[in-house]
Amino acid sequence: MGFSAALAHLLNFAAPALVLALGLAAAGRLVSPGAGHLTGWWVQVAINFAVGCGVLLAGLVWFERDGKLATYAALVLACAACQWVLAGGWRR
Repeated sequence: MGFSAALAHLLNFAAPALVLALGLAAAGRLVSPGAGHLTGWWVQVAINFAVGCGVLLAGLVWFERDGKLATYAALVLACAACQWVLAGGWRR
């Protein structure tokens, strides 16, 4: 496998985590604009992306293949919980 193919595989592996991180941070600002968010928008995206990539990597190790529905469900739950913490959801 060449460098460009390996890079394409890596980017496609991390794409769901990036899209979910961007969507959660944007939706969090739209749903509760007056909430006391603990961090900035880009920090939320970066932390959610890191958590999402960790979940995807754990799913790859656990199931020994990529793209299992259980991994994507865990990705959504972990990123949603992370966004709730970053937005200060426990304070309300």
